[in-house]
Amino acid sequence: NITLWDSIKRISRSERFVGSVFAQLFYVGAQIMCWTYIYQYAENLGISNQKAVNYAYTALVIFLLGRFLCTYLLKFMNSGKLLMILSMMAIACCLGTIFIEGMGGLYALVLISFCMSLMFPTIYGIALTGLGEDAKPASAFLVMAIVGGAFMPVLQGQILDFGGSGYSDIEIFGVPEVNFSFFLPLLCFVVVAVYGYRTLKVYKIG
Repeated sequence: NITLWDSIKRISRSERFVGSVFAQLFYVGAQIMCWTYIYQYAENLGISNQKAVNYAYTALVIFLLGRFLCTYLLKFMNSGKLLMILSMMAIACCLGTIFIEGMGGLYALVLISFCMSLMFPTIYGIALTGLGEDAKPASAFLVMAIVGGAFMPVLQGQILDFGGSGYSDIEIFGVPEVNFSFFLPLLCFVVVAVYGYRTLKVYKIG
C-alpha cells in the first residue's frame, strides 16, 4: 500500500510539482492584490468607492468571459504556452497599471483579470499530470498554496503606507505609491510566466 508519507516524499522530489506550488502561490497572491487594491487605485483618480465597484464588477465579468475563451483555446494550444502568454499579457497590463497615470492605468488593471482567468486551473492541471495515485496529496498542497492570497496583499498595503495615509503621498520611480505597489503583482506574474516557459520547454507537457 502507498502511504501518505511515501507520496509526499515522491512529489517533493518532483521539480515540476514543487514549481507548480510556487506558481500557484504567487498567482493567487497576484489575483487577490489586483482585485483588492482596484478600489485604492480608483480612489486615487478621484473615483468614489460606490463607482469603483463598477470597475471591480467589470473585472469579474472579464475574468468569467476569459475563462470560457481560454478553455476553448486549450483545444488548439499547449497549456504551458497558453500559461506563458497569459502571464506575459498580465505583465504588460501591470506595467500599464504602474506607468499610465489616469483612466488608462485603471483600464489596464481591469484587463489583468482576463489574463488571470485560466491560470489557476492550468497550473493545477500541469502539476497533477502523470502523478497517478500521488495526485490526491499533491492536490492538497496546491490548494494550500492559496495562502499567497493572505500575506501578499499585506505587503502591497505596506507599500501604500510608505508616505502616509494617502495613496499618492510620495512618488516612487516617478509614479504615485499606489501605482508603484503593483510591481508586486508584476513580479508574481513573472514567476508564473517562468513556470509556463519551463512547462513548455523543459517539462514538455501539452
